[in-house]
Amino acid sequence: MIISASRRTDIPAFYSKWFMNRIRAGYCTAINPFNYKQVAYVSLKPEDVDVIVFWTKNPEPLMKHLAELDNRGFRYYFQYTLTGYPKTLEPHVPVLQKSIDTFKRLADHISPEKVIWRYDPIVISSITDTDYHKRTIDLIAGELEGFTHRLIISIVDEYRKAKINFDRLEKQGIYVERQKSQEQVRDIIEFIVDRAKQANMEAFSCAEVLDLKSFGLMPGKCIDDTYIKKVFGINVTPDKDKYQRQECGCVRSKDIGAYDTCLHGCLYCYAGTFATASRNQTHYFPDSPSLIGRYDAEPKDEVNGIEQPALFKTLNPSRHDEVV
Repeated sequence: MIISASRRTDIPAFYSKWFMNRIRAGYCTAINPFNYKQVAYVSLKPEDVDVIVFWTKNPEPLMKHLAELDNRGFRYYFQYTLTGYPKTLEPHVPVLQKSIDTFKRLADHISPEKVIWRYDPIVISSITDTDYHKRTIDLIAGELEGFTHRLIISIVDEYRKAKINFDRLEKQGIYVERQKSQEQVRDIIEFIVDRAKQANMEAFSCAEVLDLKSFGLMPGKCIDDTYIKKVFGINVTPDKDKYQRQECGCVRSKDIGAYDTCLHGCLYCYAGTFATASRNQTHYFPDSPSLIGRYDAEPKDEVNGIEQPALFKTLNPSRHDEVV
């Protein structure tokens, strides 16, 4: 089983204490984001976990625990988003140079093969035009050369929550390109592909609706069976994760995060808003089996080779009912 930690929130940045408590307990629970009455038991025993994939904009709070993860026998790698956007778009993300320094320290500690640079998503706007992206990518690629071998990018999608934020920005005189021209996309993508090659990085797209192959950018998998085989020497399922978008090439994994809990407050985010995430902090308990609220579950059993549904129990229903 592959553990995704997490597409829904930044566990390394904000929930490292909870995560390590669950590692020591040997399991956590994951709540179905579309039905809070469905709570799954997820084993976090080393023998049950093939690989952990961390998604983060700031791994520093987790880095002090990596030796423990190593000693317990876990394999893991990081999807590290590093864009250097203005505070207007990423109000609570560490400043660019600090993020670059952290990236380098992480790569030095666990190896460049296990840290993937994400320039994701690409937001073309009146404050981040194509020249801005070229300058920023050039700077970051120069800094990270030798510290990573893979770059993943995507063009921003206008999710419902992002659209609301973009509409607010326009009222402030900051305009986001909703309909990117082919010339704009080509200009940026071809630059990225060339700059990545110069820095000895492979570049891939992530869950991209646009066909970027003609610009030299191949579709990639963030949770990638081939990459895992190359880095860790193990075979994992090559089956596509049916719970991800059609354009997503990732293989199956179990996400243990929760929406509306990330405190970076990025205006393009699909996974929640800063205001809601802040309110939900009152329902975060580092000693709880679940990331938000207090939900526990029993392990799944097999009857005649058929996996049975997880049994669940609410440790404190009134707490969870209040989550927004």
